[in-house]
Amino acid sequence: MLSLLLPRPTRRDFAPPPSTRMRLEVCPPALLSEPEPAYRRALRWLAPPQQPAGDTGTQQLQTVREEFAQALDDIGSQHAEFLQHRIRHIRSMRELWHARSEMYGLIATRHTQAEAERRMAALNRHFPTRSPRSGFVPLD
Repeated sequence: MLSLLLPRPTRRDFAPPPSTRMRLEVCPPALLSEPEPAYRRALRWLAPPQQPAGDTGTQQLQTVREEFAQALDDIGSQHAEFLQHRIRHIRSMRELWHARSEMYGLIATRHTQAEAERRMAALNRHFPTRSPRSGFVPLD
């Protein structure tokens, strides 16, 4: 009878407090860019047209793809060669972000987990990061 009067605990009641939850450091690039502010659109409309300097986004993607493929150069397995081929033909930074876990597994299996973390840290600089939500978390 008493159980009918008291609220039942939910799964949410047993969740750890937000300060102890694991935070992600690297997040995928956005699918769409943020909208440009109106004042910038107006300034661009008023400014004289500029000559295009080339497709810098494609050049940047090509550079990042090469870095990802080079991280797998010393692994001579068939799986690594397939992943390198796939990486060289990836069309977006978001797809590269998703290939990271497979790369980490290959590198950690061939070398060590520490080596995989070192290589992935070098590649993660190409992706946005999230800052800690609390001022109590040390920034190393």
